[in-house]
Amino acid sequence: MPIRRLVLDIDKTVAEPRLVDLARAIEESPGVRAVNISVTEIDIETVGTDVTVEGEDIDVEVLTRNIERTGAVVHSVDEVVAGDYTLEHTPRSR
Repeated sequence: MPIRRLVLDIDKTVAEPRLVDLARAIEESPGVRAVNISVTEIDIETVGTDVTVEGEDIDVEVLTRNIERTGAVVHSVDEVVAGDYTLEHTPRSR
């Protein structure tokens, strides 16, 4: 089943990698067609980001290696969309 979207919580140091370099490393991963990086938190030493990656059949292992190669760390995988098409999340009512 092809992975079409991942939402990742990625932490990096304040100095490295630059967000543009992180985006380029992610984009080089097989199956990736688009990436969005949003800074969510900054403290003295680290920057927290939410990263959305979309594509046709994302190679998650290579993607993770490419991220770690920059010096950043995948803190968590917060969303996975897989299958023949992209299914949007529908929050349930409570």
